[in-house]
Amino acid sequence: MRTSTTIEASAGSWPDMVTFVTEAEKLGLDICWVAEAWGTEAPSPLGYLAARTERMLLGSGVIQLATRTPMAIARAAITLSNISEGRFLLGLGPSGPQVIEGLHGVPFARPLTRMRETVDIVRQAATGEKVFYSGREFTLPLLGSDAKPMRLSTRAEHEIPVYLATLSPKMLELTGRIADGWLGTSFVPEGAKAAYFDHLDRGLAAAGRTRADLDICQGAEVSFAEDEASLRAMVNSRKKELAFSLGGMGSAGTNFYNQAYSRQGWAEVAAEVRRRWQAGDRDGAAALVTDDMVLATTLIGTEDMVRDRLRVWHEAGVTTVRLYPAGDTLDARLTTLGRALDLVRQISEDTGSDAADPTE
Repeated sequence: MRTSTTIEASAGSWPDMVTFVTEAEKLGLDICWVAEAWGTEAPSPLGYLAARTERMLLGSGVIQLATRTPMAIARAAITLSNISEGRFLLGLGPSGPQVIEGLHGVPFARPLTRMRETVDIVRQAATGEKVFYSGREFTLPLLGSDAKPMRLSTRAEHEIPVYLATLSPKMLELTGRIADGWLGTSFVPEGAKAAYFDHLDRGLAAAGRTRADLDICQGAEVSFAEDEASLRAMVNSRKKELAFSLGGMGSAGTNFYNQAYSRQGWAEVAAEVRRRWQAGDRDGAAALVTDDMVLATTLIGTEDMVRDRLRVWHEAGVTTVRLYPAGDTLDARLTTLGRALDLVRQISEDTGSDAADPTE
């Protein structure tokens, strides 16, 4: 398995964040994803990090579709790829109606079509040829105008792999059809076949591809407990965070995280957590989250537990693990990350599957 992490530029001190990324590169981390939720955007920090790193791949994890035109996304991707000398991965995601409509004032309409057409236009623009596109969401040049098809004054000097962050069945199928990688979340390996892989595989088969053509990138918090008491405290402290994902993410009518947990065996609990959270009973919602729900979707536990869980992820088909190292300080987070990287290397050695060279 390759290794990666995700940062958000607004999550703490930016100098500390840069130190974390550069030290993570020295530890051997393969990829750093930069997120944008409802805080900082991704391209600017990625450009800065491109100048401060040498080997590590850098990815947008993710750029939100409806916040930019496809051509604006293409220009950012080409720029970042060229200035990083081919180390850029383009991660795209539909986000959700609360962020897209509540923050940006843009309709969260037909995200499947918008995703497919955006990827088409980005790839066409990267060739350096004139862009002509006639789709349901986007028409280039603008229909009814006097404009003629244009080409960018720059072109991509390197391949730009496209990763899609998707959760719903139709979006997963599209990911299998058109993407180079899948950025997943809310992942339970024991329930992943029906919840995720069947849909991805359907899209792969339709495109004449196999699972080997898709990088399966899954993420989770990693934290090491030294004894039973510290493990219990860790699990309990994460329950309100998970309750927020199940009850507070998305809009009143749409919560993709809740739907993902429901498909993986927790439909009744997920529904009740959401009901209580929406009613304002946050503590009651968190109390419904079980230990198993926390442990199944994280890499929390003793070193042996984390090692065993990483092995399960590997056997389930994860090819890139996305690590969110816990810690109250920069040094603590780097220590946790280093321990986790050592475990991934052990698993790669045990299974004979060496981690991929991120420069290839």
